[in-house]
Amino acid sequence: MTAAMLDRARAGDEEAFRALTEPHRRELQVHCYRILGSVQDAEDLVQETLLAAWRALAGFEGRASLRSWLYRIATNRCLNALRDDARRPDVLGAGGEAKPEPTRWAEPIWLQPYPDALLEGLPDRAEGPDARYETREAVGLAFVSGLQRMPPHQRAVLVLRDVLGYRAAEVADMLGSSEASVNSALQRARAALDAAPERAVGGALPDSRAERDVLASFADAFESGDVDAVVALLTDDAWVRMPPEPHEYQGRAAIAEFLRTRSIWSGGRGIRLVPTRANGQPAFAYYLGDPQAGVARAAGVFVLALDGGAISAITRCGDTGVLPYFGLPRTIPG
Repeated sequence: MTAAMLDRARAGDEEAFRALTEPHRRELQVHCYRILGSVQDAEDLVQETLLAAWRALAGFEGRASLRSWLYRIATNRCLNALRDDARRPDVLGAGGEAKPEPTRWAEPIWLQPYPDALLEGLPDRAEGPDARYETREAVGLAFVSGLQRMPPHQRAVLVLRDVLGYRAAEVADMLGSSEASVNSALQRARAALDAAPERAVGGALPDSRAERDVLASFADAFESGDVDAVVALLTDDAWVRMPPEPHEYQGRAAIAEFLRTRSIWSGGRGIRLVPTRANGQPAFAYYLGDPQAGVARAAGVFVLALDGGAISAITRCGDTGVLPYFGLPRTIPG
């Protein structure tokens, strides 16, 4: 950032402002996603952040870096958004098909998958001295799910301290809080994350032969409706989750019982899986056939967690509004 360009932006030069802020846009969107759990909300909040920054630029004194100032605005905008319940839709499928008794009734959270394509170009680790997580680890579904179960202040502190590496004094200044409050919130947030059932495990290397074999077998089994073949690909303690629905199933027997109650393979509709990647993990968009229209219509996204040569978790997002962010259509040929 040059003083001359900042002066031009303060004088109303929009091109200078874009030149100053554009390098931070992608990382700000990921930051907002971690706090909000929604790709769409994250994009909206980045727009709000940049608009607020443009309006307040005359008051930016440069005591902190422009990047830190933008993170301050973005974080507080996210916290304000979380206070607005209207931004969160009702639980999907609450009155839909009957389901077997789940292994666990989870707290409903709103969580969308984040396209890997939007992670390209980000640094592997934050520059801050206190960063504890690599970028992709801190956008994995296990991590982001854990964040969504925390109070907003705790999740903001954890992200600013452990993901971005800001010091306690800097975080306190960003949030208008005290260092003691930040340190207390961080301790509670770390304990909550450690206790969360969504724990990241070591998986096959992306695009490795082991990963390709598991994914091909899963797609074949799921498209053919072969529940036994799907279950055979799971670890003994695998989970199936469907946020924001509270039903969660663990173990091959429970997951098999749940899958056999689903109607997605009935009526001759057929199901098609289209591979993609989300949250640093393999994923599939899934489409249900519409025989009358001769097309298959998008029904959601599966994100898989792998442990060695098996699947340790399947997370289903039934919100098709995320598909444009993956560059995927709403319909494909039937």
